[in-house]
Amino acid sequence: MQLVIERSESARGRRPDPPPVFAAIDLGTNNCRLLVARPSAGSFRVIDAFSRIVRLGQGLSRSRTLEPAAMDRALGALRLCSAKMARRGVTHGRAVATEACRRATNGAEFVDRARNEAGIEIETISSEEEARLALAGCAPLLDPGVDRALVFDIGGGSTEIMWLALENGLRPRILDQISLPLGVVGLTETYGGDRISLSDFDTMIADISDALAVFEYRNQIRVQVARGRVQMLGTSGTVTTLAGIHLGLPRYERARIDGAYLMVDHARAVTRRLLALDFEGRAAYACIGRDRADLVVAGCAVLEAICDTWPVERLRIADRGLREGILLDLINAGPGA
Repeated sequence: MQLVIERSESARGRRPDPPPVFAAIDLGTNNCRLLVARPSAGSFRVIDAFSRIVRLGQGLSRSRTLEPAAMDRALGALRLCSAKMARRGVTHGRAVATEACRRATNGAEFVDRARNEAGIEIETISSEEEARLALAGCAPLLDPGVDRALVFDIGGGSTEIMWLALENGLRPRILDQISLPLGVVGLTETYGGDRISLSDFDTMIADISDALAVFEYRNQIRVQVARGRVQMLGTSGTVTTLAGIHLGLPRYERARIDGAYLMVDHARAVTRRLLALDFEGRAAYACIGRDRADLVVAGCAVLEAICDTWPVERLRIADRGLREGILLDLINAGPGA
């Protein structure tokens, strides 16, 4: 069965109409993720999920193209997503691709293959749309009592940062945002993924900090941080991993991570532990595993650069983001949209 996902798909012509089932696919530089959900009390209830590391952007930083093996891995994951959605009777869905497809010269070719071989219509979204959706997904974790917020998403191919105003119980307002072409996959290809020397790690942080400086200059966020007016929220595998390791979890537990607070000093301490290890040592952590053991140090470097630039004492962890934002968009639009 071929199931083509579009932003809106009605079941007109069938009587009675079945209950709506929504699906969101986030195809990133590193992961392919799916959520399937039903509406529930103004939000949604997840009924199926899927996540697989596909490394679609492997080699992209060197060649500017998606490699054939990487496309094959991603298409295999998308076929599994298509089968899951068919079994669940998905009526409305949206599938998006982010930095890898934005940057690749053959991104359009991959999108065509996804339609023809997996039956999924993928939309390559802008960095602005990616940030908006990620914010929609994690906004419930923002503290309305703090009127400014930094929200960041450390991805495989890029890092998205948003500077927000929270006012009078309204939706967070984006004051400024930036998409840095610095993600864990590209940084790992540049600096390595086995043993990373402290010197190379510091160089990585310096390069990322230089990229952040323009955003800081534009917004003068450090002044607000010093006044205690800024909260920080991170949504990425890097921050959820560090939180899991800090808590000493024998296996990853979303219920204990999503919404938790992590002191920046504790995050730095975990980073130093990981820096002292090689690939095998990091892979031994259940919250990392072999699929991500080469990438986690690069993510730590991005986080340290962010926290060096904006020295908050703690950050809140979100194990939610773009997929949840897509689902909320679809549900708010209504089955007939």
